[in-house]
Amino acid sequence: MTTTATALVIQNFPRGGPGRWEPWLTAAGVTPVLVRAYDGEPVPRRLEHAALVVLGGGYLPDEDERAPWLPATRALARQALDGGVPYFGICLGGQLLAQVAGGEVRGEHGTPEFGSTRLRLRPEAAGDPLFAGLPPSPTAIQNHVDAVTRLPDGAHWLAESGNCPYQAFRVGERAWGVQFHPEAEASGLLRWNEERLRRYGYEREALHRAALADEAGAVGVWGEVAARFAGVVRGRG
Repeated sequence: MTTTATALVIQNFPRGGPGRWEPWLTAAGVTPVLVRAYDGEPVPRRLEHAALVVLGGGYLPDEDERAPWLPATRALARQALDGGVPYFGICLGGQLLAQVAGGEVRGEHGTPEFGSTRLRLRPEAAGDPLFAGLPPSPTAIQNHVDAVTRLPDGAHWLAESGNCPYQAFRVGERAWGVQFHPEAEASGLLRWNEERLRRYGYEREALHRAALADEAGAVGVWGEVAARFAGVVRGRG
């Protein structure tokens, strides 16, 4: 397949790379262009790519003192929304989309979620370009203590979990945010901080075993979503 589109990908954390979304997007005709913002690589002032992907990280969307690249990232998200440029936000990236579009995010809110978690698709997912026709209860890897507490006005609420209502949503026609990590592989859990997990009552090896058991199904679902997002990107071009 000839690649004709590029997606700007903002990485906010050393271990928070694009993971399997990079080969999935590439195979579907969209080339990721990675900016390691956490390492001082400058975030562009203008969005000149066919799509914007903002990855996760251990910050709130407006923790500018800890993550001084976030104002520029929010500005790019605003440009994507205003210009109809496809956007996909993961964890922090999803929270950032919610905040930029007028929703609310709170730190250390609700019940933390770690490891493979069962989601529930909501009725609005049936009409969504990325989520339509997916299994009604897919699993996805979680790693968050912060959460979206109010969706932007007019947002399409696509998925929820037992402990976190706003797992996936769409703003407008081409901007998606998810709280979970569709890019994460089960093997990555072995690198998570054991002490942090124990503070919240989790055991790393048990989380890894559960994620391994769910991985084949998760790969099928989120690989399809990545391919559909790439289709949206290519279709706009």
